[in-house]
Amino acid sequence: MKKEFKIVVYGATGFTGELCVKYLSSHYKELSMAIAGRNQKKLEDIKSKHGLSCPTIIADSFDSGALKKMCDRADVILSTVGPYHKYGSALVEACVESGCHYVDITGESFWVKEQIEKHHNIAKKKGLRIINACGFDSVPSDLGVFFAANSVDGELKSVRGFHAWKGEASGGTMETMFSSIDAKSAKGGLGKFSLNPENSVSDFQKKNTSDKIKVEKISGLSGWTGPFIMALPNTRVVRRSAALSKNIGKYYGDSFVYSEGAYYSRRGAALKVSFMTMLIGLIILSPLRKIARPLFRKPGQGPSQKAMDEGFFKSRFLVETTSGQRAFMMSASGDPGYKMTSRMACESALCLAVENPESLPGGSSFGGVLTPSIALGNVLIERLRKIGVSFEEISTID
Repeated sequence: MKKEFKIVVYGATGFTGELCVKYLSSHYKELSMAIAGRNQKKLEDIKSKHGLSCPTIIADSFDSGALKKMCDRADVILSTVGPYHKYGSALVEACVESGCHYVDITGESFWVKEQIEKHHNIAKKKGLRIINACGFDSVPSDLGVFFAANSVDGELKSVRGFHAWKGEASGGTMETMFSSIDAKSAKGGLGKFSLNPENSVSDFQKKNTSDKIKVEKISGLSGWTGPFIMALPNTRVVRRSAALSKNIGKYYGDSFVYSEGAYYSRRGAALKVSFMTMLIGLIILSPLRKIARPLFRKPGQGPSQKAMDEGFFKSRFLVETTSGQRAFMMSASGDPGYKMTSRMACESALCLAVENPESLPGGSSFGGVLTPSIALGNVLIERLRKIGVSFEEISTID
C-alpha cells in the first residue's frame, strides 16, 4: 500500500534534525516528506525558517498511539531524537508494527542490542530494514570496511581502521555520553561481540579480537595511532556486519578480525590527544561526571556553520588478506558529527525511500535490525559518492 510520505524526519527541531530537514528540502525538493516532533510551535518555526510547506506531525516519544499513526503514513522514519535509550524504543516498535523502515544515528550499542533482541526476527519476516548507526557513528567504519572487503581478492584476515577528523560535539552528543553511563541497560551490553548474532563468533575471533589500542606507529601507513573515542560503538557495528555478510554476498570469513583507533601524522599529537581522550573517559565514568556535565553544551546546541564547513574526516583501512596487504580510505569535507552525519543519515533514508528495493543488498524481501553496510551496501556508497564522499585505494609503506 502506497503511503503518504516517503520520509518523515522525527526530531526535526533538534540540532541534527534541523540539518536533515534543511538538507532534504534543499537537495530533494520533489521529495514527499513531513517533519515531526512533540512541539507544534517549534515545528512551525522550523518551517518558517527554511521556507517549507511540508506537513507537520505531532508525536511524543512516549505516545505509542501517536507514533503508530505517524509510522502508518511513512515509508521511512529518519529519527534524530537521542539519547535513544531514553526516547527511541517506542518509535522502533511502532515502525516494526506499522511496516515502516527506520534509520537513526545512534552510537548506543547497548540500546541497539536491545532492539536486535526485541525486533530483528519480526523485522526480518516482514522485510523491514531497521538501520541504526547511520551517522559518523558508524558509517565511515562500517561502509569503509565493506568497501575495502569487497575490493580485495583472497580470504580476509583482518582490517584495522584509523580515523582522522576535525569537528565539534553538540549538546545532544554530550547528553548521550553522560546519560548512557547511568542507564541500567548498559550493563552487559558493551561486550566485544555484543551485537553479533548468536553462535556467529569463531574461536579464532574470540582469541584474536582486542579493543586495546596504544600509541604506536602504524606499520603500513605513515602515521601514528592511539585510542579513538568512538571505537566502542563502531567496532561492534562492523563485527555485526562481518557476521551478517554471508547473507548478502562476500562473507568476511570466520577468521576476520577488526580493530579501530585514531590516526595522527605525528607522535606528539597522538600522545596529547590520547591523554585527553582517556581523561574525558575517566571523568564520564566517575562521579565527577555530575559536576562536569553543566560545563558542556546542552541538548539542541551545536557547532557554528563555519565550524561545520571547516571540518573533515579521513578514515583509513589497512586490509590483510591471504594475498597480502592493501589500504583504502573513505573521506569527506564537512564536520563529521553534524554536517556529514546529517547527510549520511539522509542518504541512508533515501536509499530506502526512492531506490529500487531490488537493488538493495538481499533484495526487496531482506530485513531485520541491520547495519548500514548490510542494509544498504553499494547503493549507499554510490549515493555518498555523488555528494562528495570519496572511496579510494591508497598507498601503503614498508
